Amino acid sequence: MPRMETSDLTPRQYWAQVKANPARAKFGFGSRAALINIDLQRAYTDVGCFRTAYETDPRQLEYVSQLAELTRARGWPVIWTYVAYLPDASDAGVWGTRTNTADSLQNIKEGSERAELDPRLAIDRQRDAIFNKRMASVFHETPVGSLLNWHRVDTVILTGGSTSGCVRASAVDALSRSYRVIVPEECVADRHEIPHFASLCDLMLKYADVEPFAVVRDWLANPAAGR
Repeated sequence: MPRMETSDLTPRQYWAQVKANPARAKFGFGSRAALINIDLQRAYTDVGCFRTAYETDPRQLEYVSQLAELTRARGWPVIWTYVAYLPDASDAGVWGTRTNTADSLQNIKEGSERAELDPRLAIDRQRDAIFNKRMASVFHETPVGSLLNWHRVDTVILTGGSTSGCVRASAVDALSRSYRVIVPEECVADRHEIPHFASLCDLMLKYADVEPFAVVRDWLANPAAGR
């Protein structure tokens, strides 16, 4: 029986190797896309205020806003999710039992500063869908699936964080529902480069097409794309 392959590469180096493979097969873009922006809330984006916040690409929020504007222009759905829990955190379930500090996940409360979507984002609150999710995947007990069905979407573009957590979980769930999954590389972030780059490799090799932001932007901007 073959043994597990070993390597001295760092996750960043392995990601560069995976990304550079010219023979890598892709799922490709489909005919109609939805942009799903995962948990771009101040608890995870406001590095000046919250210990739980992080930044990978400094232009992430700018890029996400550009994709949101282009998606709206196509008449396709733009979805924003955020995490927030009841005052007693009972809706966090076992996920909220590992720690209990002011910074803990289950202590992000509805209406709190930590639950606020980052004000730097270009959100159209009259048109976009904003959903509170309580677990890692955007599909878990949310209206996301119903909204995608209504819009006859076959492709989901995932941004946000964290790459190794909610982005990866959402990508696995999306593929399991037969959606084409696109992850713009500069639009996802994580707390540390090891899980970030390792997860990009995992996504690319199994669950999604990880594309440069410019590729996704140009596809959305092309009136001949999709449909």
